[in-house]
Amino acid sequence: MYRQRLTLSVLTLIPLAMACGNESGAGGDAVGSGARTDVTGAHWIIDGITVDGTRHTAPGGANVEFGEDGEVQGNYGCNHFNATASFKDGRIDVGDATTTDMACEKGPMDFERTLARTLADGALTTAAKGDRLTLTTPAGDRVHLSKERAAALYGTKWTVTALGAGDTVHSLPQGAAPYLVLDTAKGTVAGRLACNDVSANATVGDGHITLGTPKTTRMMCDNSLMATEKSLMGLFDGKVDYELDHRTLTLTSANGETVTAVASK
Repeated sequence: MYRQRLTLSVLTLIPLAMACGNESGAGGDAVGSGARTDVTGAHWIIDGITVDGTRHTAPGGANVEFGEDGEVQGNYGCNHFNATASFKDGRIDVGDATTTDMACEKGPMDFERTLARTLADGALTTAAKGDRLTLTTPAGDRVHLSKERAAALYGTKWTVTALGAGDTVHSLPQGAAPYLVLDTAKGTVAGRLACNDVSANATVGDGHITLGTPKTTRMMCDNSLMATEKSLMGLFDGKVDYELDHRTLTLTSANGETVTAVASK
């Protein structure tokens, strides 16, 4: 499986609360602790958070993975983050978080800030039931998560969430909802750019996809959408590298521009 390679801009340090006293360090675990078993070895979609009794629904793409080695990675709802984790007595402490510095719409950014504070709010008690996981803070606030299987390259609706160029990553303008679907039987890719529908031949090789000349509809849209569409058109008529990480697909064109997409439910 190809791992995601995302070109990041400025890394911003978010101080998250670390374990105190005699808590074990990153990757440590006390005898009898269920926290490590509850959270590791799975890709968790963040469904929402409950803070002060109010439920907040997560934006699409919010997720987290807890590694056996104490490494944590995920997406707050807008920005990607990396952190560390320590486990003890059915609880997990998350700390030392760094995040990308991408601005999104107000809703995702508000959720992101709330989620980051909640994950930082002391030792989180874990409670797993089937494919559901709840992380509860000492104050009683909760993070609600669902286990999700990896997506296949073919047949999945890959919804574009960000574009990259050089050392920067940009979110999409409001109203843009581009996506691509690869069809292995037909050897094609089809979907929507920011404004127009698109289709082309597609051949998947070892870590790359060769995309043919695109056929598109001829609608005109807002300038911001047309600018996004122009960037996406740069994927075609050539070979792009791809990296698939669970439910995230990253395409990198020959000139180094990146397109990040997530699997739609």
